[in-house]
Amino acid sequence: MKGTTMDLSPTGWRKSTRSGGGNACVEVGRVAGGAAVRDTKDRAAGYFTTTGAQWSAFVTAIKGGAFDA
Repeated sequence: MKGTTMDLSPTGWRKSTRSGGGNACVEVGRVAGGAAVRDTKDRAAGYFTTTGAQWSAFVTAIKGGAFDA
């Protein structure tokens, strides 16, 4: 039986408009069924992927103040 592979190459990288012109933030790209995240200071280091549900939970936590100092 042959396995199926998914293309997880991110597309549409973007960063927050609040980050200004600096490279001290993260970028988010689209992958099949989720999101990819990378550091703008070191794009060559690669990225990690999340499922759509994981990304939604993360964004909800941010909006809810879960990571506020």
